[in-house]
Amino acid sequence: MAELNYHHLRYFQAVAHEGNLTRAAERLNVSQSAVSLQIRNLEESLGQALFERRGRALHLTEAGRIALDHADAIFASGRELVATLRQSGRQRQAIRVGALATLSRNFQLTFLRPVLGRPDVEVILRSGSAAELYNALTALHLDVVLTNQPPPADALTGFVVRRLDEEPVSLIGAPRLCRDGLTVREHLGRSPLILPTLGTGVRMDFDVLVERLDVRPQIAAEVDDMAMMRLLAREGVGLAVLPPVVVRDELAAGTLVETAALPNLTEAFYGVTIKRRFSNPLLADLLP
Repeated sequence: MAELNYHHLRYFQAVAHEGNLTRAAERLNVSQSAVSLQIRNLEESLGQALFERRGRALHLTEAGRIALDHADAIFASGRELVATLRQSGRQRQAIRVGALATLSRNFQLTFLRPVLGRPDVEVILRSGSAAELYNALTALHLDVVLTNQPPPADALTGFVVRRLDEEPVSLIGAPRLCRDGLTVREHLGRSPLILPTLGTGVRMDFDVLVERLDVRPQIAAEVDDMAMMRLLAREGVGLAVLPPVVVRDELAAGTLVETAALPNLTEAFYGVTIKRRFSNPLLADLLP
């Protein structure tokens, strides 16, 4: 198989993002025919069609979507390399952190705080699904993955899972929904609730709690994203079952109120690394 031509790949990336040969040619400051030729050469090299035409628009094939993911990663790494080496002679270390897209931003900030603002450190933060992040970790494109849903650690994957923090979980909502003097059971039975989705650790513990209290909850929403739960709580949709750390700023401002702590409910946060001979020394500043 012929070696990959990165010049062809650059032209392909431009067309893929523009969705149009003419706009891509203008962006690259070359002729449209030159762009078409480079794309054809790349497709011949890869043995795959990367685009299909629908009317005047170009749409990526499945092979094209895969190629674009790799192209974006390749050129992003190139930009990072150039930026790092141009740091006026200073040697900088990069720490590459992946975080589950639904994870609390406040927790992420707390985790990163020991290295934020250091002139010798560049923080590269990537969010995504669990599968995307663990694949990147296995391929050594990430140093650590932050999650509240750890993967199984075994000898085949080589994942090392560390518990970083554990936060209590409470009922949190807009002030007008938070009534004083109610027990936890009364809150759960009388108020609309914003819950984590089924299968998560907090949801399983919550279901045990309502079963024990013999309560049938009124579910207003089931959400897998802590940031969206925070927004729904601010809109007054219901009381959210959340760790207070997720809405720390809203609690301080009085936009949201912690109306009751839920007994025996906690949200655990984990850092996942991978066994390898050489690990990033900056991890020692972040992981227990």
